[in-house]
Amino acid sequence: MLPSLRGSLLTRAVKRTLFLLECPKTTLAQRIPVAVQPVKPKSKKVEGQYFSDSKYVRAIGGKGGDGCISFLQLWCNENAGPDGGDGGNGGHVLLEASREVNNFNHIPSLLRGDDGEKGRNQDCHGKNASHTIIKVPIGTIVKNQQGKVVADLDKESLKFVAARGGSGGKGNHFFASDTEQAPKVCEYGAQGEELAYNLELRSMAHVGFIGFPNAGKSTLLRAITRAHPKVAPYPFTTLRPNIGMVLYDDYEQVAIADLPGLIPDSHKNKGLGIQFLKHAERCSVLLFVIEVANDEPWKYYETLIFELGKFSQELVKRPKLIVANKMDLPEADRNLKLLKKKVDVPVIAISAQNETNLPNLLQEIRKLYDSSRQKAKT
Repeated sequence: MLPSLRGSLLTRAVKRTLFLLECPKTTLAQRIPVAVQPVKPKSKKVEGQYFSDSKYVRAIGGKGGDGCISFLQLWCNENAGPDGGDGGNGGHVLLEASREVNNFNHIPSLLRGDDGEKGRNQDCHGKNASHTIIKVPIGTIVKNQQGKVVADLDKESLKFVAARGGSGGKGNHFFASDTEQAPKVCEYGAQGEELAYNLELRSMAHVGFIGFPNAGKSTLLRAITRAHPKVAPYPFTTLRPNIGMVLYDDYEQVAIADLPGLIPDSHKNKGLGIQFLKHAERCSVLLFVIEVANDEPWKYYETLIFELGKFSQELVKRPKLIVANKMDLPEADRNLKLLKKKVDVPVIAISAQNETNLPNLLQEIRKLYDSSRQKAKT
């Protein structure tokens, strides 16, 4: 093994050991699983892949094949009668719940089924088109244009017919009768259905970061996961959710979502508005990331709770935790003491930039994750 490679692996192993040793000690009976720092280096891409938890799609079923006009001519009989075949049926567009995907990034806006083949002479029917199957995550809710839920794909391999293909047209052989021995007519294949749907995920992540723009949510996600969302010193850097995974030493994985920033009057669709609040609705646990160096940081928390309550009172009742970020800045210590007095929610003080007190935060996240799962079972 090369000395440089051996040294880098040794350095990572030492960092991982120190990371585990920093976590608070508990008894064996009350032991909380410890987050494992990933050894594999992060990707060198500038930006990671966005997470799509809602999608507007148009589904168009395949067109049926046209019937055929043909007359059979034999060596012994030039007028042997009609022999035009029927057209094949167009393909359906199906949505199938699958564990192979976890968002809608791979789904195009237009879902089109294959067309059936045309009928041919000698009574040859056209081939039926294969169905177009689009895989969607388990827990996908399908709504029509009126907002009505038409499908809930909550089980593996469950399918929903988004658009039916058109039936194949009849050939002229079908129209032969006692009074019409040589019909010169056939049917065109029917057009497939054309419908529009809104696809939504019931659950996007176990934990969601809630906060004002530039509160340090993306920096925190970078610090505790292998995700690499865009980080910049201007508001609304994050426009779509980013997902990172935290692995614990009991092999449990917790999905954490970095959500776009929230501003006052978001429930009136200001800023990212309703779109942001729908992202928050798909997270089981809410972590409020507050920049504690600001004056009166508890008012930021009160604004966030007010906006969530205006959108849905159920969101306010979910398990929550305040993350007091940017403790490395001046006035942070004084504001932290005032924040703890003003709110009735647990507060964890960290610095995402300097990676300070992250082991304690990860243990608190695991506690909230376990309690939310326990409530879901009961």
